[in-house]
Amino acid sequence: MAIRTSQSFLGVVVLLAGLFAAGQAMAQAHRPASGLAAKKDGPKRDEPPISAPHAILIDAENGGVLFERDPDKLIYPASLAKLMTAEYVFNELKSGRLNLKDEFPVSENAWRTGGAPSGGSTMFAALNSRISVDDLLHGVIIHSGNDACIVLAEGIAGSEDEFSAKLTQRARAIGLTRSTFANSSGLPNPGTQVTTRELGLLARHIVVTYPEYYPIYGQREFLWNKIKQQNRNPLLGMEIGADGLKTGYTKEAGYGLVGSAVQNGLRLIVVVNGLNSPKERADEARKLLEWGFKSFERRVVFAEGQIIGSAKVYGGAEGSVPLVAGREVKVMMPKAGGDRLIARVVYTGPVPAPVAQGAPIGTLKVWRNENVILQMPLTAAEPVERGGLTSRAFDAVSELMIGLLRAGAQKL
Repeated sequence: MAIRTSQSFLGVVVLLAGLFAAGQAMAQAHRPASGLAAKKDGPKRDEPPISAPHAILIDAENGGVLFERDPDKLIYPASLAKLMTAEYVFNELKSGRLNLKDEFPVSENAWRTGGAPSGGSTMFAALNSRISVDDLLHGVIIHSGNDACIVLAEGIAGSEDEFSAKLTQRARAIGLTRSTFANSSGLPNPGTQVTTRELGLLARHIVVTYPEYYPIYGQREFLWNKIKQQNRNPLLGMEIGADGLKTGYTKEAGYGLVGSAVQNGLRLIVVVNGLNSPKERADEARKLLEWGFKSFERRVVFAEGQIIGSAKVYGGAEGSVPLVAGREVKVMMPKAGGDRLIARVVYTGPVPAPVAQGAPIGTLKVWRNENVILQMPLTAAEPVERGGLTSRAFDAVSELMIGLLRAGAQKL
Protein backbone atom coordinates (compact mmCIF):
# COMPACT_ATOMS: atom_id res chain seq x y z
CA MET A 1 0.00 0.00 0.00
CA ALA A 2 1.19 3.51 -0.80
CA ILE A 3 1.02 6.10 1.95
CA ARG A 4 0.75 9.82 1.49
CA THR A 5 0.01 12.63 3.92
CA SER A 6 -1.86 15.87 3.29
CA GLN A 7 -2.75 18.86 5.45
CA SER A 8 -6.41 19.74 5.99
CA PHE A 9 -8.15 22.52 7.89
CA LEU A 10 -9.03 20.19 10.76
CA GLY A 11 -5.89 18.13 10.81
CA VAL A 12 -3.73 15.62 9.01
CA VAL A 13 -5.28 12.88 6.90
CA VAL A 14 -3.20 9.79 6.16
CA LEU A 15 -4.32 7.93 3.03
CA LEU A 16 -3.57 4.27 2.47
CA ALA A 17 -4.68 3.07 -0.94
CA GLY A 18 -4.80 -0.61 -1.78
CA LEU A 19 -5.94 -2.47 -4.85
CA PHE A 20 -8.80 -4.66 -4.34
CA ALA A 21 -12.86 -4.43 -7.08
CA ALA A 22 -15.34 -1.87 -7.81
CA GLY A 23 -18.51 -1.84 -5.75
CA GLN A 24 -21.72 0.06 -6.14
CA ALA A 25 -22.82 3.46 -4.88
CA MET A 26 -26.24 3.45 -3.31
CA ALA A 27 -28.76 6.28 -3.69
CA GLN A 28 -30.53 7.85 -0.74
CA ALA A 29 -34.19 8.78 -0.44
CA HIS A 30 -36.14 10.22 2.42
CA ARG A 31 -39.80 9.31 2.07
CA PRO A 32 -41.56 6.38 3.71
CA ALA A 33 -42.19 3.60 1.23
CA SER A 34 -44.89 0.98 1.05
CA GLY A 35 -41.89 -1.27 0.55
CA LEU A 36 -43.49 -4.13 -1.41
CA ALA A 37 -41.00 -5.82 -3.69
CA ALA A 38 -41.06 -4.81 -7.34
CA LYS A 39 -39.43 -6.57 -10.24
CA LYS A 40 -35.68 -5.89 -10.21
CA ASP A 41 -32.98 -6.14 -12.81
CA GLY A 42 -30.70 -9.14 -12.47
CA PRO A 43 -27.85 -8.92 -9.94
CA LYS A 44 -24.58 -7.38 -11.02
CA ARG A 45 -21.34 -9.30 -10.92
CA ASP A 46 -20.34 -10.28 -7.37
CA GLU A 47 -23.74 -9.21 -5.98
CA PRO A 48 -26.05 -11.60 -4.14
CA PRO A 49 -29.02 -12.94 -6.14
CA ILE A 50 -31.76 -11.25 -4.13
CA SER A 51 -34.74 -9.08 -5.06
CA ALA A 52 -35.49 -7.36 -1.74
CA PRO A 53 -36.02 -3.61 -2.32
CA HIS A 54 -34.36 -2.77 1.01
CA ALA A 55 -31.45 -4.84 2.31
CA ILE A 56 -28.16 -4.63 4.15
CA LEU A 57 -25.53 -7.13 5.30
CA ILE A 58 -23.19 -6.12 8.12
CA ASP A 59 -20.07 -7.57 9.71
CA ALA A 60 -21.04 -7.65 13.39
CA GLU A 61 -17.48 -7.32 14.67
CA ASN A 62 -16.89 -3.79 13.42
CA GLY A 63 -20.09 -2.73 11.66
CA GLY A 64 -18.63 -2.92 8.16
CA VAL A 65 -21.16 -3.05 5.33
CA LEU A 66 -20.76 -6.00 2.96
CA PHE A 67 -23.83 -5.26 0.85
CA GLU A 68 -26.56 -2.63 0.80
CA ARG A 69 -29.59 -1.80 -1.32
CA ASP A 70 -31.52 1.43 -0.74
CA PRO A 71 -30.65 1.29 2.98
CA ASP A 72 -31.35 4.92 3.88
CA LYS A 73 -34.96 5.36 2.77
CA LEU A 74 -37.40 5.78 5.64
CA ILE A 75 -39.70 2.77 5.78
CA TYR A 76 -42.33 1.37 8.13
CA PRO A 77 -40.77 -1.32 10.34
CA ALA A 78 -43.85 -3.20 11.59
CA SER A 79 -42.77 -5.51 14.44
CA LEU A 80 -39.09 -4.89 13.70
CA ALA A 81 -39.66 -1.78 15.85
CA LYS A 82 -39.84 -4.15 18.83
CA LEU A 83 -36.04 -4.33 18.65
CA MET A 84 -35.96 -0.75 19.93
CA THR A 85 -38.38 -1.55 22.76
CA ALA A 86 -36.25 -4.50 23.81
CA GLU A 87 -33.07 -2.42 23.62
CA TYR A 88 -34.59 0.21 25.90
CA VAL A 89 -35.54 -2.44 28.46
CA PHE A 90 -32.10 -4.08 28.21
CA ASN A 91 -30.48 -0.72 28.92
CA GLU A 92 -32.73 -0.12 31.92
CA LEU A 93 -31.79 -3.54 33.28
CA LYS A 94 -28.07 -2.99 32.70
CA SER A 95 -28.19 0.41 34.43
CA GLY A 96 -29.97 -1.06 37.45
CA ARG A 97 -33.11 1.05 37.04
CA LEU A 98 -35.10 -2.10 36.31
CA ASN A 99 -35.00 -5.68 37.54
CA LEU A 100 -36.08 -8.85 35.74
CA LYS A 101 -38.27 -9.71 38.74
CA ASP A 102 -40.13 -6.39 38.65
CA GLU A 103 -43.80 -6.85 37.78
CA PHE A 104 -46.12 -4.61 35.76
CA PRO A 105 -49.92 -4.75 35.55
CA VAL A 106 -51.82 -5.60 32.37
CA SER A 107 -54.10 -2.62 31.76
CA GLU A 108 -57.30 -2.77 29.75
CA ASN A 109 -55.56 -0.70 27.06
CA ALA A 110 -52.71 -3.22 26.78
CA TRP A 111 -55.14 -6.15 26.77
CA ARG A 112 -57.57 -4.66 24.28
CA THR A 113 -55.02 -3.01 21.95
CA GLY A 114 -52.37 -5.72 21.96
CA GLY A 115 -53.89 -8.76 23.63
CA ALA A 116 -56.26 -11.52 22.58
CA PRO A 117 -59.15 -9.19 21.58
CA SER A 118 -56.89 -7.36 19.08
CA GLY A 119 -56.38 -10.28 16.73
CA GLY A 120 -52.71 -9.40 16.31
CA SER A 121 -49.46 -10.81 17.68
CA THR A 122 -49.93 -11.42 21.40
CA MET A 123 -48.52 -13.30 24.37
CA PHE A 124 -52.11 -13.65 25.68
CA ALA A 125 -51.49 -11.59 28.79
CA ALA A 126 -54.51 -11.82 31.10
CA LEU A 127 -56.39 -8.61 31.91
CA ASN A 128 -55.49 -7.13 35.36
CA SER A 129 -52.74 -9.73 35.93
CA ARG A 130 -49.18 -8.81 36.83
CA ILE A 131 -46.26 -10.07 34.74
CA SER A 132 -42.53 -9.95 35.43
CA VAL A 133 -40.17 -8.00 33.18
CA ASP A 134 -38.42 -11.29 32.40
CA ASP A 135 -41.60 -12.89 31.07
CA LEU A 136 -42.62 -9.73 29.24
CA LEU A 137 -39.27 -9.66 27.42
CA HIS A 138 -39.80 -13.26 26.34
CA GLY A 139 -43.28 -12.29 25.17
CA VAL A 140 -41.88 -9.39 23.12
CA ILE A 141 -38.97 -11.31 21.58
CA ILE A 142 -40.40 -14.80 21.04
CA HIS A 143 -44.15 -14.18 20.68
CA SER A 144 -43.81 -10.69 19.17
CA GLY A 145 -46.52 -9.77 21.66
CA ASN A 146 -48.01 -6.33 21.17
CA ASP A 147 -49.58 -6.65 24.61
CA ALA A 148 -46.18 -7.35 26.19
CA CYS A 149 -44.77 -4.19 24.55
CA ILE A 150 -47.59 -2.01 25.82
CA VAL A 151 -47.38 -3.44 29.37
CA LEU A 152 -43.66 -2.63 29.44
CA ALA A 153 -44.24 0.84 28.02
CA GLU A 154 -46.93 1.71 30.57
CA GLY A 155 -44.98 0.17 33.43
CA ILE A 156 -41.77 2.03 32.64
CA ALA A 157 -43.04 5.42 31.46
CA GLY A 158 -46.68 5.60 32.60
CA SER A 159 -48.08 5.69 29.07
CA GLU A 160 -47.15 4.44 25.64
CA ASP A 161 -46.85 8.01 24.33
CA GLU A 162 -44.27 8.85 26.99
CA PHE A 163 -42.44 5.62 26.35
CA SER A 164 -42.37 6.28 22.60
CA ALA A 165 -40.70 9.64 23.19
CA LYS A 166 -38.09 7.85 25.30
CA LEU A 167 -37.54 5.33 22.49
CA THR A 168 -36.74 8.04 19.98
CA GLN A 169 -34.47 9.78 22.48
CA ARG A 170 -32.71 6.49 23.19
CA ALA A 171 -32.34 5.85 19.46
CA ARG A 172 -30.43 9.12 19.10
CA ALA A 173 -28.21 8.19 22.04
CA ILE A 174 -27.05 4.99 20.34
CA GLY A 175 -26.47 6.60 16.96
CA LEU A 176 -29.76 6.13 15.12
CA THR A 177 -30.12 9.64 13.72
CA ARG A 178 -33.28 9.31 11.62
CA SER A 179 -35.51 6.58 13.07
CA THR A 180 -38.57 7.70 15.06
CA PHE A 181 -41.02 5.74 17.19
CA ALA A 182 -44.67 6.54 17.93
CA ASN A 183 -45.46 3.34 19.81
CA SER A 184 -43.74 0.37 21.42
CA SER A 185 -44.98 -2.39 19.13
CA GLY A 186 -44.61 -1.21 15.54
CA LEU A 187 -48.35 -1.27 14.93
CA PRO A 188 -49.16 1.01 11.95
CA ASN A 189 -48.47 4.65 12.77
CA PRO A 190 -47.00 7.34 10.48
CA GLY A 191 -44.77 8.45 13.34
CA THR A 192 -42.89 5.15 13.40
CA GLN A 193 -40.30 5.14 10.62
CA VAL A 194 -36.84 3.62 10.39
CA THR A 195 -34.15 2.99 7.82
CA THR A 196 -32.80 -0.41 6.86
CA ARG A 197 -29.29 0.73 7.78
CA GLU A 198 -30.36 1.81 11.25
CA LEU A 199 -32.19 -1.47 11.84
CA GLY A 200 -28.87 -3.19 11.13
CA LEU A 201 -27.02 -0.83 13.46
CA LEU A 202 -29.63 -1.45 16.17
CA ALA A 203 -29.32 -5.22 15.80
CA ARG A 204 -25.52 -5.06 16.01
CA HIS A 205 -25.77 -2.83 19.07
CA ILE A 206 -28.00 -5.38 20.81
CA VAL A 207 -25.68 -8.28 19.94
CA VAL A 208 -22.54 -6.47 21.11
CA THR A 209 -23.89 -4.59 24.13
CA TYR A 210 -26.19 -7.13 25.76
CA PRO A 211 -24.61 -10.62 25.56
CA GLU A 212 -26.50 -11.59 28.72
CA TYR A 213 -29.92 -10.92 27.15
CA TYR A 214 -29.31 -11.59 23.47
CA PRO A 215 -29.70 -15.40 23.81
CA ILE A 216 -33.46 -14.89 24.31
CA TYR A 217 -33.65 -14.20 20.57
CA GLY A 218 -32.47 -17.74 19.87
CA GLN A 219 -35.06 -19.52 22.03
CA ARG A 220 -37.37 -21.58 19.84
CA GLU A 221 -40.55 -21.36 21.94
CA PHE A 222 -42.14 -19.83 25.02
CA LEU A 223 -45.10 -21.01 27.11
CA TRP A 224 -47.37 -18.38 28.59
CA ASN A 225 -50.96 -18.53 29.85
CA LYS A 226 -50.88 -22.27 28.98
CA ILE A 227 -50.26 -21.41 25.33
CA LYS A 228 -46.97 -22.47 23.73
CA GLN A 229 -45.90 -20.33 20.78
CA GLN A 230 -42.97 -20.85 18.44
CA ASN A 231 -40.36 -18.22 17.71
CA ARG A 232 -41.39 -16.54 14.45
CA ASN A 233 -37.84 -16.23 13.09
CA PRO A 234 -37.60 -18.76 10.23
CA LEU A 235 -33.79 -18.59 10.14
CA LEU A 236 -33.50 -20.42 13.46
CA GLY A 237 -34.46 -23.74 11.89
CA MET A 238 -32.28 -23.49 8.80
CA GLU A 239 -28.99 -24.80 10.24
CA ILE A 240 -27.03 -21.79 9.04
CA GLY A 241 -25.88 -20.66 12.49
CA ALA A 242 -28.77 -18.23 13.04
CA ASP A 243 -29.57 -17.19 16.63
CA GLY A 244 -31.74 -14.04 16.22
CA LEU A 245 -33.42 -11.58 15.79
CA LYS A 246 -36.94 -10.52 14.59
CA THR A 247 -39.60 -10.65 11.89
CA GLY A 248 -42.25 -8.08 11.02
CA TYR A 249 -45.26 -7.57 8.80
CA THR A 250 -47.94 -4.99 8.11
CA LYS A 251 -49.70 -4.21 4.86
CA GLU A 252 -47.86 -0.88 4.68
CA ALA A 253 -44.41 -2.33 5.41
CA GLY A 254 -44.54 -5.69 3.66
CA TYR A 255 -42.64 -8.63 5.12
CA GLY A 256 -39.33 -7.88 6.83
CA LEU A 257 -36.67 -9.66 8.83
CA VAL A 258 -33.62 -8.73 10.90
CA GLY A 259 -31.39 -11.75 11.43
CA SER A 260 -27.99 -12.74 12.72
CA ALA A 261 -25.92 -15.87 12.19
CA VAL A 262 -22.46 -17.16 13.10
CA GLN A 263 -20.24 -19.46 11.06
CA ASN A 264 -16.61 -20.28 11.91
CA GLY A 265 -16.47 -17.43 14.42
CA LEU A 266 -17.77 -14.86 11.94
CA ARG A 267 -21.08 -13.17 12.77
CA LEU A 268 -23.13 -11.41 10.11
CA ILE A 269 -26.28 -9.32 10.51
CA VAL A 270 -28.87 -9.19 7.74
CA VAL A 271 -31.87 -6.92 7.20
CA VAL A 272 -34.41 -7.34 4.41
CA ASN A 273 -37.72 -5.51 4.11
CA GLY A 274 -40.58 -4.89 1.70
CA LEU A 275 -41.06 -8.51 0.61
CA ASN A 276 -44.35 -10.03 -0.55
CA SER A 277 -44.59 -13.17 1.59
CA PRO A 278 -43.12 -14.90 4.66
CA LYS A 279 -41.36 -17.41 2.40
CA GLU A 280 -39.81 -14.67 0.30
CA ARG A 281 -38.38 -12.82 3.29
CA ALA A 282 -36.95 -16.07 4.70
CA ASP A 283 -35.40 -17.04 1.37
CA GLU A 284 -33.96 -13.57 0.75
CA ALA A 285 -32.42 -13.33 4.22
CA ARG A 286 -30.93 -16.79 3.92
CA LYS A 287 -29.46 -16.14 0.47
CA LEU A 288 -27.88 -12.89 1.64
CA LEU A 289 -26.31 -14.53 4.69
CA GLU A 290 -25.02 -17.50 2.69
CA TRP A 291 -23.56 -15.16 0.08
CA GLY A 292 -21.77 -13.20 2.80
CA PHE A 293 -20.26 -16.26 4.47
CA LYS A 294 -19.20 -17.69 1.11
CA SER A 295 -17.84 -14.53 -0.48
CA PHE A 296 -15.94 -12.76 2.31
CA GLU A 297 -13.05 -13.40 4.66
CA ARG A 298 -11.46 -11.38 7.43
CA ARG A 299 -8.04 -9.90 6.76
CA VAL A 300 -5.60 -8.07 9.03
CA VAL A 301 -4.85 -4.50 7.94
CA PHE A 302 -2.73 -3.46 10.94
CA ALA A 303 -1.23 -5.70 13.62
CA GLU A 304 -1.87 -4.97 17.28
CA GLY A 305 0.47 -2.19 18.40
CA GLN A 306 1.50 -1.28 14.85
CA ILE A 307 1.91 2.43 14.15
CA ILE A 308 -0.94 3.42 11.83
CA GLY A 309 -0.12 7.07 11.25
CA SER A 310 0.93 10.23 13.04
CA ALA A 311 -0.62 13.51 14.12
CA LYS A 312 1.05 16.92 14.03
CA VAL A 313 1.79 18.34 17.50
CA TYR A 314 1.74 22.03 18.40
CA GLY A 315 4.24 23.30 20.98
CA GLY A 316 5.78 19.91 21.69
CA ALA A 317 9.29 18.56 22.09
CA GLU A 318 8.44 16.44 19.04
CA GLY A 319 6.70 17.65 15.91
CA SER A 320 4.31 14.71 15.72
CA VAL A 321 2.94 11.82 17.75
CA PRO A 322 2.53 8.27 16.41
CA LEU A 323 -0.95 6.74 16.54
CA VAL A 324 -2.10 3.20 17.31
CA ALA A 325 -5.40 1.35 17.62
CA GLY A 326 -6.33 -0.49 20.79
CA ARG A 327 -6.33 -3.85 19.04
CA GLU A 328 -5.63 -5.66 15.79
CA VAL A 329 -7.34 -3.95 12.85
CA LYS A 330 -9.26 -6.43 10.68
CA VAL A 331 -11.65 -5.88 7.79
CA MET A 332 -13.86 -8.09 5.64
CA MET A 333 -12.69 -8.48 2.04
CA PRO A 334 -14.05 -10.49 -0.88
CA LYS A 335 -12.23 -13.81 -1.23
CA ALA A 336 -11.93 -13.20 -4.96
CA GLY A 337 -9.98 -9.98 -4.35
CA GLY A 338 -10.18 -6.96 -6.64
CA ASP A 339 -11.65 -4.40 -4.25
CA ARG A 340 -10.11 -1.00 -3.61
CA LEU A 341 -9.31 -0.34 0.05
CA ILE A 342 -8.78 3.19 1.37
CA ALA A 343 -7.99 4.14 4.97
CA ARG A 344 -7.86 7.63 6.43
CA VAL A 345 -6.64 8.78 9.82
CA VAL A 346 -8.72 11.83 10.73
CA TYR A 347 -8.20 14.11 13.72
CA THR A 348 -8.57 17.73 14.77
CA GLY A 349 -5.16 19.30 14.89
CA PRO A 350 -2.49 20.18 15.39
CA VAL A 351 -2.67 18.49 18.79
CA PRO A 352 -1.51 20.76 21.63
CA ALA A 353 1.34 19.50 23.81
CA PRO A 354 1.78 17.90 26.23
CA VAL A 355 0.28 14.66 24.90
CA ALA A 356 -0.13 11.71 27.27
CA GLN A 357 0.47 8.17 26.05
CA GLY A 358 -2.91 6.58 25.34
CA ALA A 359 -4.67 9.93 24.89
CA PRO A 360 -7.48 9.76 22.30
CA ILE A 361 -6.39 11.63 19.16
CA GLY A 362 -8.50 10.66 16.16
CA THR A 363 -10.27 7.96 14.18
CA LEU A 364 -9.22 5.41 11.59
CA LYS A 365 -11.84 5.20 8.83
CA VAL A 366 -11.60 2.45 6.21
CA TRP A 367 -13.56 2.29 2.95
CA ARG A 368 -14.01 -0.69 0.68
CA ASN A 369 -15.00 0.90 -2.60
CA GLU A 370 -17.76 3.39 -1.59
CA ASN A 371 -18.71 1.75 1.72
CA VAL A 372 -17.26 2.64 5.12
CA ILE A 373 -16.40 -0.75 6.57
CA LEU A 374 -14.55 0.28 9.73
CA GLN A 375 -14.26 3.17 12.17
CA MET A 376 -11.83 2.74 15.05
CA PRO A 377 -10.51 5.22 17.63
CA LEU A 378 -6.78 5.95 17.64
CA THR A 379 -4.61 6.96 20.58
CA ALA A 380 -1.13 8.34 21.14
CA ALA A 381 1.45 5.53 21.02
CA GLU A 382 3.89 7.48 23.20
CA PRO A 383 3.97 10.70 25.25
CA VAL A 384 5.09 14.04 23.85
CA GLU A 385 6.40 16.59 26.35
CA ARG A 386 5.88 20.30 26.08
CA GLY A 387 8.64 21.88 23.98
CA GLY A 388 10.95 24.74 24.82
CA LEU A 389 10.26 28.40 24.13
CA THR A 390 11.98 28.31 20.73
CA SER A 391 10.00 25.34 19.42
CA ARG A 392 6.70 26.78 20.71
CA ALA A 393 7.44 30.11 19.03
CA PHE A 394 8.29 28.36 15.77
CA ASP A 395 5.03 26.38 15.88
CA ALA A 396 3.09 29.58 16.59
CA VAL A 397 4.59 31.32 13.55
CA SER A 398 3.99 28.24 11.39
CA GLU A 399 0.32 28.07 12.39
CA LEU A 400 -0.06 31.82 11.76
CA MET A 401 1.36 31.47 8.25
CA ILE A 402 -0.81 28.42 7.51
CA GLY A 403 -3.84 30.35 8.73
CA LEU A 404 -3.02 33.27 6.43
CA LEU A 405 -2.56 30.92 3.48
CA ARG A 406 -5.92 29.27 4.17
CA ALA A 407 -7.65 32.62 4.44
CA GLY A 408 -6.12 33.73 1.15
CA ALA A 409 -7.12 30.52 -0.58
CA GLN A 410 -10.71 30.93 0.60
CA LYS A 411 -10.88 34.42 -0.98
CA LEU A 412 -9.70 33.17 -4.40
